[in-house]
Amino acid sequence: MLTEKADRPVHPAEPKPETVASPATHNLPAVRPVVSVPGPDRSWLRRVLVLLIVLMAGAGGYAWFHAKPALPPGIVAANGRLEADQIDIATKFAGRVAQLFVDEGHMVKAGQIVATMDTRDLAASLKKAQSLANQAQQVLTEAQANVTQQQAQVTLAKQELDRTAALVPRGFATVELFDQRRQQLSAATASLNAAHARVAVAEHALDAAHHDIELYQVNIADNSLVAPRDGRIEYRVANTGEVLPAGGKVFTMLDTGYVYMDIYLPTLDAGRIKLGSDARIVLDAYPAHPIAAQVVFLAQHAQFTPKAVETKDERDKLMFRLRVRVDPDRLRERADAVRSGLPGMTYLRTDPNVPWPPILQPSAVPPPQPGNG
Repeated sequence: MLTEKADRPVHPAEPKPETVASPATHNLPAVRPVVSVPGPDRSWLRRVLVLLIVLMAGAGGYAWFHAKPALPPGIVAANGRLEADQIDIATKFAGRVAQLFVDEGHMVKAGQIVATMDTRDLAASLKKAQSLANQAQQVLTEAQANVTQQQAQVTLAKQELDRTAALVPRGFATVELFDQRRQQLSAATASLNAAHARVAVAEHALDAAHHDIELYQVNIADNSLVAPRDGRIEYRVANTGEVLPAGGKVFTMLDTGYVYMDIYLPTLDAGRIKLGSDARIVLDAYPAHPIAAQVVFLAQHAQFTPKAVETKDERDKLMFRLRVRVDPDRLRERADAVRSGLPGMTYLRTDPNVPWPPILQPSAVPPPQPGNG
């Protein structure tokens, strides 16, 4: 059975019945729904911080592992660069380079011929001087023969004079004849003296010709360029066929027998160093191979510190220059390992009674052979 309310149709415009609020929520404000808004992504910042922490830890570990022990009292250190004397092998005369026998990086010995210059013009002049010497020799031979001839004339004139002197007292010869014989002896003697003078002139001419020959031979020999010391060729400046002026450089070599390092020390340290003091050089490239050295120079006057020198205190503006030379006996055994320009540290003892620490004892094992340089 249908009720009346169910049979009644609902009109679209009819309002819906109102909902009656409960007494507990009548005075509360309406609750708005919460909407979640995404924030900025900061995960990259966390990754960067982690990376920085790892790098700082690694750097600290590296520094701790490679940190050098502190120097004992009585030993000072200064930085510098290993140097070797440079020697220019140059021409004595203007000329053309004929031949080169070495190149950059080659080891050479003292007196070894490294290049030759074109000496054809000097060779021609040498032949001319030799011909003049032969001519002077002929002139000398003729003068010596003339002396022999004049000596014979003097002997004959003296004999005739003696015979005439014996005949005059007995009346077999006149005084006039005796005077003639005496004059003949005087003339023969004068001719002999002149012949001796001509021999002397011929001898001087021959000596001059021989000196010319020696001069050209020396000049030809000087056109063979030789290494003045044992060392290594560092630069080749000229090529075969180039025409160079007098003094033109062909090679630049390093004298491996004189290797040194110039350092700078403040007044307090430099005043305690003496000539001949022992030193140690430790190159950055070979930190495990200290090199025995010796102080060979101490500056008498202080000077401004070069920019390349690292000082412990910026107030140390005036420093004294010292030169420390590597032991020559050590260089003879390791000449091939000598390089110029390698940076390193020099250690010196201000107190000669302080022993060298183990890390500065010279190594018996030579350092690795570097490349040419």
